[in-house]
Amino acid sequence: MELNIKDYQQLSLLSLLSILFGFLMGKSAFNRQYMTPNDILNSVKQAFRKESTIEGAWINEHPYKHAQFAIHTMVYSGGLSRMEDNKLVSYEFIADAKTGSILKINRL
Repeated sequence: MELNIKDYQQLSLLSLLSILFGFLMGKSAFNRQYMTPNDILNSVKQAFRKESTIEGAWINEHPYKHAQFAIHTMVYSGGLSRMEDNKLVSYEFIADAKTGSILKINRL
């Protein structure tokens, strides 16, 4: 069976489209690898529960761009309250959206 020029053109076009589609799908999958806000909040609550009970907690549902020095990353912000020495103490935190790592915690 012989392939003519038209078959080569179709095969080349199909190969090019497949490569382009694969590249675009890979790029979109790489950019959307954020943890869910609930997973991040649960891990923060779990860490704080080791010391005392949690009275309340919240997290923003949408990540935003955060810059610290020359590092720019997408983050979620949230907070929680717990009892310490019979007083209600509140904390705010910033967590990396991709890894869930806590970047900053402030006691209010």
